[in-house]
Amino acid sequence: MIRFLQPWWLLSVVPVLAVAAAYVWRQLRRRAYAVRFTNVDLLKSLAPKGLGWRRHLAAGAFLVALLALATGMARPSVDAKEPLERATVMLAIDVSLSMEADDVQPNRLAAAQEAAKEFVRQLPDSYNLGLVSFAKSANVLVSPTKDHESVIQAIDGLQLAEATATGEAVFTCLQAIQSVPADGADGPPPARIVLLSDGYRTYGRTIEEAATAASNANVPVSTIAFGTDTGVVDIGGQLQRVPVDRLSLAQLAETTSGFFYEAASAGELKRVYEDMGSSIGHRIKPREVTQWYLGVGLLFALAAGAMSLMWTSRLP
Repeated sequence: MIRFLQPWWLLSVVPVLAVAAAYVWRQLRRRAYAVRFTNVDLLKSLAPKGLGWRRHLAAGAFLVALLALATGMARPSVDAKEPLERATVMLAIDVSLSMEADDVQPNRLAAAQEAAKEFVRQLPDSYNLGLVSFAKSANVLVSPTKDHESVIQAIDGLQLAEATATGEAVFTCLQAIQSVPADGADGPPPARIVLLSDGYRTYGRTIEEAATAASNANVPVSTIAFGTDTGVVDIGGQLQRVPVDRLSLAQLAETTSGFFYEAASAGELKRVYEDMGSSIGHRIKPREVTQWYLGVGLLFALAAGAMSLMWTSRLP
């Protein structure tokens, strides 16, 4: 989408339109006069034979050149996405025992690890990235850093544990975001939490409390409900169903202005991470394209001059 950084300069288009209107009026008046001309032989001798509609091309190109140059004075620009140097992404991965379910091959945790590593590799190097694992408690395994390789190594070392403290994971991520250096900038860094979980919260502060805290901190939480409703795990010699709590994760994302996704396979999870990776930590910055307009103006001005010299031996 084209925007103008100094739109008041668009007023310079008005004289160009006036010249165009004057040209059209002049041509209409000339045609009306020609119809009244009684000496047809003399008229043919005055008007160049065979020029016809081509006589308008040079004038049209000249007017387009003026229009492009006048519009260029308003400093046209297009929106461009630019990575933010302080942009911070906290990746929170559920390591509760339910992640051992093999309804996603080879199991939920292994598939989540592989997709998460692919997500990390696709993030711009300028992003700060941190990792939190959560089960009965939430722990910062890697504080926000631009050393993404250390995050990949930590993902490989994830270990399963009991319980699911989803709310605590959000609070822990918010604390980690606050540790990002200001680097001379005002306010907290632009940040987002990406939380992957497969089960219901069983421990710690509620998801509603976490959603309120993230919303107050202006940190969107994008959630991924990972797994299927048919998943089971062996706990203490007994098979237990471990369905996915989609409703709570969707509400967490909605309350914090994040995005909710579902992934029932490693491939779907990978696509989710790719989607989120393309929208995290960017700002929209206008990129001026005045040179495009000047180039168009110059091109049409040259075309107008060439056509006029070729057909009338004079410049327009």
